[in-house]
Amino acid sequence: MKSKNDIVMVSAVRTPFSKFESVMKDIPSIDLGVMVMKEVIARVGVKPEEVEEINYGTCVLPEVALELDVPARQASLLAGFPAENISLTMDRACCSSLTALRLGVLAIRAGEVETAMSVGSDNMSRTPHMAPGLRWAKRLGHIRLVDPLFELGYTAKGFRPLAVDAGEVALEYAVTREMQDAWAAMSHERYTKADGEGKFKIGEELMPVVIPQKKGEPIVVEKDESPRRTSIEALAKLKPVYGSPTVTPGNAPPLSAGSSAILFMTRKKAEERGLKPLATIVATLPTATAPRYIASIPGITIQKILAKAGLKIDDMKIIEINEAFAAMPLVSTKILADGDEKKWKGLQDRTNVNGGAIAIGHPVGASAGRITMTLAYELRRRGGGYGVASICGGLAQGEGVILKVD
Repeated sequence: MKSKNDIVMVSAVRTPFSKFESVMKDIPSIDLGVMVMKEVIARVGVKPEEVEEINYGTCVLPEVALELDVPARQASLLAGFPAENISLTMDRACCSSLTALRLGVLAIRAGEVETAMSVGSDNMSRTPHMAPGLRWAKRLGHIRLVDPLFELGYTAKGFRPLAVDAGEVALEYAVTREMQDAWAAMSHERYTKADGEGKFKIGEELMPVVIPQKKGEPIVVEKDESPRRTSIEALAKLKPVYGSPTVTPGNAPPLSAGSSAILFMTRKKAEERGLKPLATIVATLPTATAPRYIASIPGITIQKILAKAGLKIDDMKIIEINEAFAAMPLVSTKILADGDEKKWKGLQDRTNVNGGAIAIGHPVGASAGRITMTLAYELRRRGGGYGVASICGGLAQGEGVILKVD
């Protein structure tokens, strides 16, 4: 039953997600954030001053540090939001833009605001090398550079590379390298099919990125850059990374640049503005577990959020699980199937039906927002119903959201 107090998404948009070395490689993530923040309100005629709270997720902090350390505040001002606007920058690894949405939902439920925005933005291509200790270095001697993208820095404090944890846990669930390669190939195939059907088009999930040039016309990016033709045979030839038993560059997503934004408010406020909701936000939930079980945390999160909402996995028409590696959707759907092989296959058929991050890309701060809007738009195409999205974040954090489309 609909309620005036329901929290509804009224607009959701993202940039195309780039390849690592592409025309988007030099765009500051803050600037990508500005693009989606402007677009998400322009599409529904909401004025900047009407957005009461902006939560902004980002993960690649060395890249953000090139423009200091308050990207939410900087992006909101650059996008034309008033100086009185409340904003918050957060890093919960890949979960960040869904954490941003959850905190906005909590603010609305607490009666503090009626309209909020969640944003996620990263440009992994632009991540600088760092020179620790250089400020106090002696005048003579070599300089040591550190690449923050290598192993994502986890080993610096004694943790293992995520690819190692995910690969080992996948094998514990009898999810083989061959299964992961097959999923990766399928992700590209599903995306290609969906794109051919017009599901990833400007004006719906996507907006163009216009890149001015010193000479000539600007470059316009209107498509995700990473989807490609591949095969299980080609993927099988790739070597694992960082000592993982199963994770390779082929069954993992590319390093990407991109941004996403979602505008949401009470149903009462949407009706007052004459806005048709994209989806109702039924429930949100954060989770975490032992660090090495990152491959299983989306499944654990979905179990918990379904219990919170009083729903079952069979009530979900479609499922989105971010493909941080192919291990994540495979292990997590197996957990949700509770050992039933037939049910496991059925859940895989309903998961990432238009492809996932392996094909689309994974600009980590933006991806949780991406899976949320992808879920909403696909539910609308299918005539409505419930759907659930979940994402893992570094060292086995999780976020989940259940949406309903009428």
